[in-house]
Amino acid sequence: MIVSYPGGAVQFTDPPQWTRPDGPLTARIAYAAAHVAPLPWAENAPDAPAAIDWDATLAFRRHLWSWGLGVAEAMDTAQRGMGLDWPATQELITRSAAEARACGGAIVAGAGTDHAGPLRSLAEVTAAYAEQLEFVEGTGAVPVLMASRQLAALASSPDEYAGVYADVLAQASAPVVLHWLGEAFDPALAGYWGSGELDKAADSLLEIIAANSAKVDGVKVSVLDAEREIAVRRRLPPGIRLYTGDDFHYDELIRGDGVHASDALLGAFAAIAPAASGALQALGRGDLAGYDAAMGPTMELSRHLFAAPTRYYKTGIAFLAWLAGHQPGFTMVGGLQSGRSLPHLVRAAGLAAKAGVLGDPDLAGHRLRSLLSVGGVS
Repeated sequence: MIVSYPGGAVQFTDPPQWTRPDGPLTARIAYAAAHVAPLPWAENAPDAPAAIDWDATLAFRRHLWSWGLGVAEAMDTAQRGMGLDWPATQELITRSAAEARACGGAIVAGAGTDHAGPLRSLAEVTAAYAEQLEFVEGTGAVPVLMASRQLAALASSPDEYAGVYADVLAQASAPVVLHWLGEAFDPALAGYWGSGELDKAADSLLEIIAANSAKVDGVKVSVLDAEREIAVRRRLPPGIRLYTGDDFHYDELIRGDGVHASDALLGAFAAIAPAASGALQALGRGDLAGYDAAMGPTMELSRHLFAAPTRYYKTGIAFLAWLAGHQPGFTMVGGLQSGRSLPHLVRAAGLAAKAGVLGDPDLAGHRLRSLLSVGGVS
């Protein structure tokens, strides 16, 4: 199917015949950070409580598990801090963890401080972290200690970050994943780890990991700087994983340099699950050419989805889920479907078609045509 628009057209063709694996992928640990699908006929307006379509939301997670990927639940892709409130977050983690147990899927889930509102002291930040940590552990999911806006606002030095993380990690019953989310994703996190200079921030992070290594499974690095991620990866203590969150360079970071390689915790993988799975299956066979052939075509799509302002990448993820038939409408909690322009979305559709990640080209074409019509483009 060909869908025309002013100045061009999107051609939807049958995608490659991706093969689902028999179980979880083994070449790398790979989590896809999943979005949430809202109820189409609900008051999902800005500042309104999130009303979630649980059937579509949980079916999307089963889709990810079916490709051998793990699910990273209730992360920023699920609109933490941008429409998803704490009651909905709790229900989301609880339901998804139960689904993971039922189908044998891997799951990690975000634990932060966003339920607590304005905080006045580092002790209050620690207590807020501890509350969410206890909740996530209680569901059976592996906690990801998400970067905290409240901590960024209160802490003024690396030592203060180190103190908070030491206190929180001491309360963890098993190793957790740390999270370095750069300010491109959330401007409120500027200067995280105690410095606006990324090299100094990396030093602070690595000191926290070294001092608490028994409680750290790994760290997700989302600063969109491949060289800095590689530098951190080389300095990690033995046994500590680096989960790339670099949606601009994940192909080379996951492929590795022959000595070190990154595992993955990526929002982009929610949009490219079949291709990501195919690439990692090839990597597991030692087929580097096959890995490159599957993963390479996804990079232009990912870089487009995560283009500035990067925090609105979630709109593109939800849009492609709608095109692929994973949710009934192109809507988001908090009305965030307005976060990207019509030209941006049309280009995303074209790049997704080229990457081979839209399983039903007729459905995708029909839905794109309907969006253009609603947008006043005939």
